Amino acid sequence: MSPEDDPEPALASELSEVEVVPISWLLPADSPRRQGENSEHARLLADSEAPLPPILVHRPTMRVVDGMHRLLAARWRGSSTIEVRFFDGPEKDAFVLAVRTNVRHGLPLSVADRTSAAARILRTHKDWSDRAVASVTGLSAKSVAAQRVKIQGDAAGSAARVGRDGRVRPLSSAEGRRTAARLLAETPSASLRSIARKAGVSPGTVRDVRDRLRRGESPVPARQRAARHAVRPITPPAAGPYDQPVRMSAETRKATFRSLCRDPSLRMTETGRLLLRMMELHMTADHRRIAASVPAHCADSISEMATACAEEWQNLADALRAAPAPFATALPREAVLAAP
Repeated sequence: MSPEDDPEPALASELSEVEVVPISWLLPADSPRRQGENSEHARLLADSEAPLPPILVHRPTMRVVDGMHRLLAARWRGSSTIEVRFFDGPEKDAFVLAVRTNVRHGLPLSVADRTSAAARILRTHKDWSDRAVASVTGLSAKSVAAQRVKIQGDAAGSAARVGRDGRVRPLSSAEGRRTAARLLAETPSASLRSIARKAGVSPGTVRDVRDRLRRGESPVPARQRAARHAVRPITPPAAGPYDQPVRMSAETRKATFRSLCRDPSLRMTETGRLLLRMMELHMTADHRRIAASVPAHCADSISEMATACAEEWQNLADALRAAPAPFATALPREAVLAAP
């Protein structure tokens, strides 16, 4: 990959300076790791005496982008704050950043994780080229192309795609060839480069068009003309992981609950203590054992009640996401360290 193709410099410019925030403000990552965090890896980080590098956080949602293992390690060390760098872009770009950073350092993503991530990026960034998606996910462009066919179908997508260097290129040069043929007929003395710029194709393509015209052939090769008229089935896109709610691993759920229990804003208020007690019931309940002990004549009623309770929790989650975030901007380092 050439320096101009490398996305890292552009990414670095989109990240904030290092700031310190309370751990309790942060939400779990929308992680490309389908199995959640590796507790053994997080424990190794916690037991190490080395300082933890700053994690990446999506500021609009306060959701971790990269660094869940470091966040778990900080919690196990007993820290109440952590260093972060904020990303302020769209959520779909935050996921791309999460994939890219996890591919390049830390605990490697599995092939299944990278393939799933590529499928999601193809849904949210349909105009990206196969090579651009491959450079993010660490897959081959051929593997990404196979995923694109599964998701979009052979005939789906736009007529042009954005490459790794950010330039937009057409998928087919057929229209550019026709334009070049027209310009060659109108201005036969014009240079190949000037016609190439106007037609949006390379000078080599213009040369090929000129040679074809001299031989009395069509400016568009037969294979491109056939591809234009071929009928291909279009597979409707399936609901992808981007449309699904973020799932916490068991370790992350326990660590998050312990952190919330230490938060004074919850412990010192009646509503906060009620919320913690409601959460605790779900943290300690053995649902399989309970289900096995429910009398048969009550099963339907209890199932309906459980569904209704789940809907109430979902309403609470939706209300929290819709409410304006009270801590959208991190406190200065001095204010956090001075806080009781």
